Amino acid sequence: MSREYSENVLVQNSAGNLLQNVLGWEVVLAYNSEKLGPDGTLGRTSYGEVLLTRYFRQALLRLNPWLTPNQLDEVQKKFTAHVSTASLMQINEEKYFLLRDGIPVTVKRPDGRTETRNAAVIDFKNPENNHFLAVKEMKIHSQLYRCRTDIVGFVNGIPLLFIELKKPTVDVQNAYIDNYRNYLDTIPQLFYYNAFLMLSNGLEAKVGTLGSKYEFFHEWKRLKESDAGRVELETMLRGICEKKTFLDLLENFILYDHSGGRTTKILARNHQYLGVNEAVSAYENRKLKDGRLGVFWHTQGSGKSYSMVFLAQKIRRKFAGSPTIVVLTDRDELNRQISDTFENCGLLGKTKASQFIASSGTDLVKKLQGNPSFVFTLIQKFNLPKEPPIYPDHDILILSDEAHRSQYGIFADNMMHLLPTASRIGFTGTPLLADDHITERTFGGYLSVYDFKRAVEDGATVTLYYENRADRPVGQAGDHWADFGCH
Repeated sequence: MSREYSENVLVQNSAGNLLQNVLGWEVVLAYNSEKLGPDGTLGRTSYGEVLLTRYFRQALLRLNPWLTPNQLDEVQKKFTAHVSTASLMQINEEKYFLLRDGIPVTVKRPDGRTETRNAAVIDFKNPENNHFLAVKEMKIHSQLYRCRTDIVGFVNGIPLLFIELKKPTVDVQNAYIDNYRNYLDTIPQLFYYNAFLMLSNGLEAKVGTLGSKYEFFHEWKRLKESDAGRVELETMLRGICEKKTFLDLLENFILYDHSGGRTTKILARNHQYLGVNEAVSAYENRKLKDGRLGVFWHTQGSGKSYSMVFLAQKIRRKFAGSPTIVVLTDRDELNRQISDTFENCGLLGKTKASQFIASSGTDLVKKLQGNPSFVFTLIQKFNLPKEPPIYPDHDILILSDEAHRSQYGIFADNMMHLLPTASRIGFTGTPLLADDHITERTFGGYLSVYDFKRAVEDGATVTLYYENRADRPVGQAGDHWADFGCH
């Protein structure tokens, strides 16, 4: 069968047409037609190059008009350099923070002294101020191997998206086993900058991140929470590659979790992305909600702990000022686990989680009287009822884990008294009872729902089986932290 009519090429063409005609990407077919050279098709001088420096340098000058020619060269050199002994994951993590936060460049001041200034690589605020390019059938060579990829997506010349396609009769997992894993070994430079890995046969699609086993690749079935859900490639492309969404995911919904002495790259699942953005919207309108931003009900096993991290990360990055985020639990074990997760995912900077944990009621009040970025505490630490209310000049956001357990009684009353201007979001892994008016009065109604039935349908959690002699589901590892393996 000729290339033009083979089934996998038809899938590729359909994807390219959607990217170009609906989502506004420029699409180029490089198959047997790419011309090398600075003025060539992509500006590459060799097939070994994966960073399209022509578009990269154009974007740098557009986003940073203050760059001199020498500074432009310095930025490119820093962005492409890496330690020869670094692992692929280490390189990828280093590149991610450079493209997200900017590349440091030396600037000479009028008085002759030098300082460091960050050069932006991507304009996250204005998606249309970036160049989105999808290249089909792109040759990529290494010293020993010659490969040709199905689709590589670039933003400002940076290869952030990898799409491997199969014909509809081939299982999607074959794209992972036969192609993606092979490319990791043969053309690893393609993945230095990668953010998203897509695998599809057109009828079914999976998305994952560098280092993920196939079972951690997941579907992207919905554009909004109310959608029934469709698993084909079209839905995933519409859900991830719309320009604003693509940059939102890139900036706010990727984590590098260093728990257990290893690095795991985490991309938010579909339900986490939609739910967290509902919470962000509620926070944006907090002045109208009298502190009650809502209840975030995502069933146990669906990654609720990471959802809290994603929410905190986006609020800290996207809103002016320096809000204090109070993470509230009701058990020491949960308090340690969630604070460790925040630390291991980099949200606490270089400070240990223990520095943000309230050791007593007095220590909690002292912390809240300042403006720390985070406070981790048990509800029981709100044990000083006579403390005067705190009226800070910054926002305070309370994220209450297992909200249906933690908002009752004298400690919750003390919290409301101490922090009368704080906004509150209640997180829970179980639905609220019909007569649970206290939770609604404290947090408001549901702002995001991802129930057990939908989670099982999506494969985000597993079916639970109960035994009459036990009050815990068989196979569930303790409290809600059974969700740690879900990303």
